Amino acid sequence: MASTYDAVVVGAGHNGLVAAVMLARAGWKVVVVEANARPGGALMSAEVTRPGYVHDLFATNLNLFLASRFYAEFGDDLARHGLRLRRSDLPYANVFPGGRSVGVSVGLESTLERLRRLDPGDAQGWQRLHELYERVSSTLFGVYASPISSYGLTKAMVTAARTLGRKGLADLAQLVSSSCRELVDAYLVSAEAKALVACWGLHLDFGPDVSGGAVFPFLEAFSDMQVGMSVAEGGASCLVDALCGLLREHGGELRTGVAVERILVTGGRAIGVELADGQHLQAARAVVANVSPTALVGNLLAPGDLPEGISRALERYAYGPATMMVHLALSKPVPWDAGDELQRFAYVHVAPYVDDLAQTYADALAGRLPAEPLLVVGQTSSVDATRAPADGQVLWVQVRTLPTRILTDPAGSLAGRSWDEAAEPFADRVMAKLERYASGLGAAVLDRAVLSPADLERQNRNLVGGDSIAGSMHLRQTFGFRPAAGMARYRTPVGGLVLVGAGTWPGPGLNAQSGYLAARDLLSRARWHDRFRQGQHRWQSRRAW
Repeated sequence: MASTYDAVVVGAGHNGLVAAVMLARAGWKVVVVEANARPGGALMSAEVTRPGYVHDLFATNLNLFLASRFYAEFGDDLARHGLRLRRSDLPYANVFPGGRSVGVSVGLESTLERLRRLDPGDAQGWQRLHELYERVSSTLFGVYASPISSYGLTKAMVTAARTLGRKGLADLAQLVSSSCRELVDAYLVSAEAKALVACWGLHLDFGPDVSGGAVFPFLEAFSDMQVGMSVAEGGASCLVDALCGLLREHGGELRTGVAVERILVTGGRAIGVELADGQHLQAARAVVANVSPTALVGNLLAPGDLPEGISRALERYAYGPATMMVHLALSKPVPWDAGDELQRFAYVHVAPYVDDLAQTYADALAGRLPAEPLLVVGQTSSVDATRAPADGQVLWVQVRTLPTRILTDPAGSLAGRSWDEAAEPFADRVMAKLERYASGLGAAVLDRAVLSPADLERQNRNLVGGDSIAGSMHLRQTFGFRPAAGMARYRTPVGGLVLVGAGTWPGPGLNAQSGYLAARDLLSRARWHDRFRQGQHRWQSRRAW
């Protein structure tokens, strides 16, 4: 006999859990079904090198989550369920050849002082960029935190016009359309200061010359200067555990190690799911799919469940370049050539320059293994000392950007053409690059664990091809076009079926936005429907009387 719920959530990534918590708190009977043995999706920690060394396997930076409306409502509840935070006031820095570096600290004046050591013009340009941030950030974050609709965007633009004036609106339009190289060339002087901003673009799939690629690095660079960088004390899974605890507190159910075979659709409406073991879970009100757009149309829905045009659009959903993760257990902090102060920064970017980022991005798109990939070095235990024994350190190294399919290696040293063959040799290349900026690092490595792009997809099927952001964020696939025109507000053409996750607006990152907004929309429609039925019942009663 099928079990019946108000809502079935497919996938226990953080957006699926966020939606489930909100629905359960409203009194809905909710079940979350996850194919993996552990919930969390790309938010997970584990001791993958040696006992006592806790690594965030994928995502680690919680800034977006902490700025979300969901956290504003549920932060105290998450703390009750064990979530503790650790923050660094030294959020990020870059290193350069010759033992040079520049970093950003919380507070404008301290950052300007660091930039003056590079070039007085950099400090002046940073000040001007900060003034631009102060003018336009509330508008941009307002759009980011709202569901995308023609009404919502029109309202945001009207508000922006009133707030910013004609000149401010023109500055905003220019920023949104700029590439990151265009932005930094217009404001900054030295190659080092330009790289300080541009490296953030490759956290997504914004090579320096991609139009529209300036907004994310601009916002990240200056918001981190305001609030620092935060991680979950004890590991990213502590946030997942708190979400699951809150779900259970409100009566929700979590099933792990259970794969959903397909979403059941009758009469154009989602009525539940079929599990791999043949069991059916009925959904009286909604099915929430926290999956990639291509998984929805390619695996979970039957042919004909979606209109042909929407189905084709989702099949064409584009993924970006791949990512590798290298996790290191160290016997001591990283011996940066640029000085011991760097050991205190949450992130250290190793590029070194904007042209290197552009070449790396072009190589990844062309199937070439980059000679100089961007290394995002997360010094997690400098932010959260609980992650390693007192005499040890954990290092989180994200390698961006890489080809999904390896066609060639211009450096000529790697013969393997599959990531299963190339992962360890390429990780050696990563280590060699790190040692050029941290002499003697190799001697401090106790153990390492490498997750190739193929491993990322095996761990999380939404990370197609090892794309850690689960879909390109270029202009053709963002705002109202994510994941496809007509589906930007999480609703699908199938009644009662909503799609959330990184493949929907506002995209990747631990932002909790799509889960929150989709659940709020479901609850709003349910309240409207209940009021309508009550009104209809009263009208029928009067008529009978």
